[in-house]
Amino acid sequence: MIRMTVLGILCWVHAAAAGTHSLHFFGVATSEGTGFPKYVAVEMMDDVQITYFNSTMEKPILRTDWINETKGREFLETLTPYILYSHKRIPRILRNTVQHFNHTGVHTYQQVGGCELDDDGTRRAHLSHSYDGKDFISLDLKTMTWTAAVPQAVFYKHKREADRTWQQFSLVYHTRVCFQLLEWYLHCEMETLQRKVPAVTLIQRKARESEGTDVICHVTGFYPREVEVNWIRDDEALLEEGVWSGEVLPNEDRTYQLRKTLTVSLEDQKKHSYSCQVDHASLDEKMDVKWVPEAALNMGFVAAGVLAALGLIIAVIIGALIWKKRASAKEQSDASSTSSNSTNNDRCDSIAEKLMTQTE
Repeated sequence: MIRMTVLGILCWVHAAAAGTHSLHFFGVATSEGTGFPKYVAVEMMDDVQITYFNSTMEKPILRTDWINETKGREFLETLTPYILYSHKRIPRILRNTVQHFNHTGVHTYQQVGGCELDDDGTRRAHLSHSYDGKDFISLDLKTMTWTAAVPQAVFYKHKREADRTWQQFSLVYHTRVCFQLLEWYLHCEMETLQRKVPAVTLIQRKARESEGTDVICHVTGFYPREVEVNWIRDDEALLEEGVWSGEVLPNEDRTYQLRKTLTVSLEDQKKHSYSCQVDHASLDEKMDVKWVPEAALNMGFVAAGVLAALGLIIAVIIGALIWKKRASAKEQSDASSTSSNSTNNDRCDSIAEKLMTQTE
């Protein structure tokens, strides 16, 4: 029997962030005698690690400051029983699996699961296990039946389905608690989830494998994650050939970045115009940034140095003016901020009476 209090300040503020948000966990058990902790687990909110735990610790810790101390403690208290329960079970499953196959040496058993929530309310959840990095068994949360990825895992499929405690534990977390934590994060922390407009920079360099030029369209600072970046020729033709795209990567401030590189021959530079086009939820219309070829790359470096020097001088002057202005307005802004924060906290705290207690 697992008795669990779901986050006491689950807020039901009607606001939504565009895109898909997720809460995923990753746990891995390793054979003893390797020098590594026998179990390590992390939780990821979208692309940001939020908790860390290993078997040498008494309890998990938060690895982010995306929520304040009080809310963070309640959030962690909700997750902790599930993390510790997996710590108890997964290393034991590893030992049993190694013995069942009569294996020797170093082996690992991984558990990956979590939930995803779309801005239209669509929900998805998943849970799967791997042995030595290969798919082993996965759980269908609708039917609560396990699927064996390899014939050797059929035995464990039946074993998991017969384990009612494990089944109930998995059902409660993946169909209820995971989504409640995710919704709490979205609804109570919207200040950090506001749409953010991307910044676009074009970087030119000599192509490594041809006589042409690589032009990198660096798009960064945007939120939510979903973004479309394309190279356009002559304001109409969408280019695919000669274009290489990187992955969408997280920044430290919970925004994202993406690079898309176009290789242009010297001949085509004279015949056509090129622009990087960005489409994002924060934009009213698509953003087009035209590429102006530099006469010579070394001139670009000289220009960059001059601009950097001028920028430093201007920054010092502007910084002094801003400091002076902020100093004179500090009292007014502090009073306004205190009033606003008090209102927001009261709104979430007033709903604390809706504390939901689950007994499973």
